[in-house]
Amino acid sequence: MIKKFTCSNGVRIVLEEIPTVRSVSIGIWVKTGSRNETPKLNGISHFLEHMFFKGTKTRSARDIAESFDSIGGQVNAFTSKEYTCFYAKVLDNHADYALSLLADMFFNSVFDREELIKEKNVVYEEIKMYEDTPDDLVHDLLGKAVYGNHPLGFPILGTEKTLETFTRETLHSYMKERYTPENVVISVAGNVSEAIVKKIESYFGHYQGSSRKIEEDKPVFQKNFITKKKDTEQAHICLGFEGYSFGHERIYPLILLNNILGGSMSSRLFQEVREQRGLAYSIYSYHTAYEDCGMITIYGGTGPEQLDVLFDTIQETLHQLMDKGITEKELQNSKEQLKGNLMLSLESTNSRMSRNGKNELLLGKHRSLDEMIALIDEVTKEEIDDVCREIFSKPYAVALISPDGQLPKAVQ
Repeated sequence: MIKKFTCSNGVRIVLEEIPTVRSVSIGIWVKTGSRNETPKLNGISHFLEHMFFKGTKTRSARDIAESFDSIGGQVNAFTSKEYTCFYAKVLDNHADYALSLLADMFFNSVFDREELIKEKNVVYEEIKMYEDTPDDLVHDLLGKAVYGNHPLGFPILGTEKTLETFTRETLHSYMKERYTPENVVISVAGNVSEAIVKKIESYFGHYQGSSRKIEEDKPVFQKNFITKKKDTEQAHICLGFEGYSFGHERIYPLILLNNILGGSMSSRLFQEVREQRGLAYSIYSYHTAYEDCGMITIYGGTGPEQLDVLFDTIQETLHQLMDKGITEKELQNSKEQLKGNLMLSLESTNSRMSRNGKNELLLGKHRSLDEMIALIDEVTKEEIDDVCREIFSKPYAVALISPDGQLPKAVQ
């Protein structure tokens, strides 16, 4: 059972007690990411996440690492387009200590100038590594093609140019503006009691942030084509179609549709492109849901000389899906796979903590396992077919990285 609490300053706490395990996962979720940045501040959410690990008023970066290692715990963080998360997973008897460490990092990080210089170089290398990974980079290009100059189209890592400008003052200013109590959710899952709520409130229940309200514009889906000429062995292509937002009423039919299209080894794209024609090693689709919009992406990587055939095969698969719809077997298999993945993920305290934190941050509500299974079971073949025609009959965006940078003939 998921319990919700709200501190006097507006920080929300989500607690799921699981007495059958011996671990506890604690996550600090902050509703800020690259979507909330300006062009000059692009990458600051991600860089700020890095700097939380570089030392506090009483602990060095090494002390922080050793503190978690000494209790056999795991600590990490990540930044997305719409949120940042700092989390730890520890044995249940170390939950209070882990919470104190996370709070120390959150409130007492000093952003030392020498550490800041070193960490900038680390992120420079991260950006270069990303540039050398075309099957990752092409997804960023697709975001730019779809969302243009809207912040949702910004790369999460930022650029070397923007990174150069970040100072301690820049980080403090951004944190004051975005790390406000109403933007923070503390999610806890595992073998822990309600007693931890008072401890969380003692750390997080009294601070204040900026009172300035920032309005966020909903992006307009754009059907642009972006190519990048790069000396690669393969051509990497992404097709982007307008999807649904995180809380959309048709999100479950779309999730099932994506699974049938390219979300599994038995999916149509995998079977047709890889198994039947041998055109690609990697071929898949996925749906990304944001707070007010979404995108379904199809990715494939193949030899440049096979790019036209790969693109035509993807189009044929989509047209057949729109014309004839899904089969009853695909519907049932997809439902069982989705329910299986959902139930298996609930065996991990970290997965539960993540699900609860994200749901509270973006939706403000939670569904039980039985409710989610019921929603999956209620989806009909007709609903999925309608969603399929609605999404794939519209114009789409394309991103491509290849040796010659030439789009498939069918797109040109």
